[in-house]
Amino acid sequence: MEWYTYTVSELLNLAFRWFHIVAGISWIGQTYLFNWMERTLPLEIDANADENVSGQLWMVHGGGFYLVEKQTKPKVMPRTLHWFKWESALTFLSGFFLLIIVYYMGGLMLEPDSEMSDLTASLIGIGVLIIGFGIYRLLWSSPLGKNEYIGATISLILIIGLFVGMDQIFSSRAAMFHIGALLGTIMAANVWMIILPAQRKMIAAVEDNQQPDMLLGAKAKNCSKHNTYMSIPVIFIMISSHFPVTTYGNTDNWLMLGIFILIGWAAAKWMRG
Repeated sequence: MEWYTYTVSELLNLAFRWFHIVAGISWIGQTYLFNWMERTLPLEIDANADENVSGQLWMVHGGGFYLVEKQTKPKVMPRTLHWFKWESALTFLSGFFLLIIVYYMGGLMLEPDSEMSDLTASLIGIGVLIIGFGIYRLLWSSPLGKNEYIGATISLILIIGLFVGMDQIFSSRAAMFHIGALLGTIMAANVWMIILPAQRKMIAAVEDNQQPDMLLGAKAKNCSKHNTYMSIPVIFIMISSHFPVTTYGNTDNWLMLGIFILIGWAAAKWMRG
């Protein structure tokens, strides 16, 4: 029965890892597409366009041409409105199940000589995800978060400090992956707790023939920007298990984490223009 249990565990690991990667590609891909459109749309606006149109973009892909418009307030809500939300939910849920399979139930959460129980370590890990999102919201809702560079500097210090702390009680690999899980949790929570509620309120305003609150749109856009900056460091952490000597197994693993986060932020800023 031991070989059977191992085979089932490995198949679950493979299945959730595969699904997680595919879902993540869909989510991050659409994130960068919309960031690119935000940067490109205002460049060209047809002279005959409606006054509500703040940007237009012609694209060619596959076998056809596409016209994309950005409107501040549609005159009439369309019958079919496409939402971009399930990609984030599926990425988060598959990632969380993967966390359970590989770490909470897979024996990789703690070092072999640790006296802590797997249950205690798992509860601490889940607590990190919940409390971490709360600290993120407090920071970026405070006056410190009004300045992008100050907020980013404090965020980097907190992330490295959290990793160093977890590295004292978890295995280095688990500590590294919980940083990735925390960033992924913040990204998914931004979508479901900030961006989508703001969009629903804006839609309700249009349906009531009211002007949507642009502050809601700005708040949602800011969270989307944060998700863009977190996406590349998350991908780095996802592949770090393949390079343990350079990443979590390095004697200066905290420094390597900080360097790759900064590289990820710089790449995201460049792609955002």
